[in-house]
Amino acid sequence: MTRPPTLAQALPVWLKVGVLGFGGPAGQIALLHREVVEVRRWVDDAEFARALSFCMLLPGPEAQQLATWLGWRLHGIRGGLAAGLLFVLPGLVVILGLSALYVVHGRSAWAGPVLLGLKAAVVALVVQALARIGQRTLKDRAAVAAAIGAFALMAFTVAPFPLVVLAAGALGWFLGGKGAEASSAVAPAPTGRARVALVCLAAWLAPIALAKLIAPGSPLAWMGLTFGGLAAISFGGAYAALAYLGQASAVFGWLSPAQMLDGLGLAETTPGPLVLVFVFVGFVGAFQAAPLESAWIMALLGGLMAAWATFAPSFLWIFAGGPLVERWGRRPRPARALAMVSAAAVGVIGQLALWFAVHLLFRSGQTWEAGVLKVVTPDVGAVNPGALGLVVLALGLTFAMRLPMLAMIGVTVGAAVLLRAIGFN
Repeated sequence: MTRPPTLAQALPVWLKVGVLGFGGPAGQIALLHREVVEVRRWVDDAEFARALSFCMLLPGPEAQQLATWLGWRLHGIRGGLAAGLLFVLPGLVVILGLSALYVVHGRSAWAGPVLLGLKAAVVALVVQALARIGQRTLKDRAAVAAAIGAFALMAFTVAPFPLVVLAAGALGWFLGGKGAEASSAVAPAPTGRARVALVCLAAWLAPIALAKLIAPGSPLAWMGLTFGGLAAISFGGAYAALAYLGQASAVFGWLSPAQMLDGLGLAETTPGPLVLVFVFVGFVGAFQAAPLESAWIMALLGGLMAAWATFAPSFLWIFAGGPLVERWGRRPRPARALAMVSAAAVGVIGQLALWFAVHLLFRSGQTWEAGVLKVVTPDVGAVNPGALGLVVLALGLTFAMRLPMLAMIGVTVGAAVLLRAIGFN
């Protein structure tokens, strides 16, 4: 390794990663590896791999947590804060701007084909994520069974996402069995970690508690509680978390399924973590729920509440809980429990892909409910041929031609605009 940089030397690198961090977690992790390991040699490959494995055990955006860990490793808490914040801020500014444009122009004639192309790309990207995560996670029959069970519960019952996660973890704990604890190179816990944990926890919860205290039943308060709770249990990445967010949005009436698809499509085109789609949900949901005279202020507060409740816990996990969770996660039963949670996330992502496809490809359908069972049946006579063609195009570009994400999105959006230009509705 080379001589560690000063904080001033590291800041432009963290900003560069935040600005160029397209392509989801895989692209962002690759960019971090190139900048920190290959080009500058600030940490070695083994240390980077250990940090990545630890971050993948945590709820929340693993790429942002990895950037935070790297900053903390080089310059302590101030370095972790700088790296984690600069990783998120460029994308946050972009998604807030796109959310405002969506509120103003989302129903205009030019926006329709653009959003349709984005939605078709989203379906292909979710299927790609399902394939990649499944290949890495489903390593035995128990994991496959957990994935199938999670898919069935999410697709055909009213079971909430947190219950599915807890059930998978309990199954893994039960199946964990005996085994030797893996060796760990974790250093002893530094003094003052409890104080750091309390400060991080208080900072995370303070805006949520303030909103709940001032306006207990307001959308802003419920958004804080929802996004904060989701940040604590969002194993499996953004796509898995979106399944729960879709449930919450439907219950509270924040966004329609079509708007959720619009938001995810916009988030795919921005740098930074994919969970920036939560900011879109907070912004647009708060705007639609507020009186006209305060709609823009509430929209900004909703977007910022979503961002804070989602990303602030990452600093808590890294600064305070990192060594403890890594050591605990190496024991047989906890490790098996986490593996089953990851397997269940594959099933949840599969349900999300089905949900996206049904709402995009069919113009109408029915929902059948009987007790805990809930089944959505699309009207096969109301298929949208334009959307179907764009989804097939996006899947071909992704899996057959292996086109990069942004290039694939550009082609599908261009194809949708072309269809509109030649009069195909």
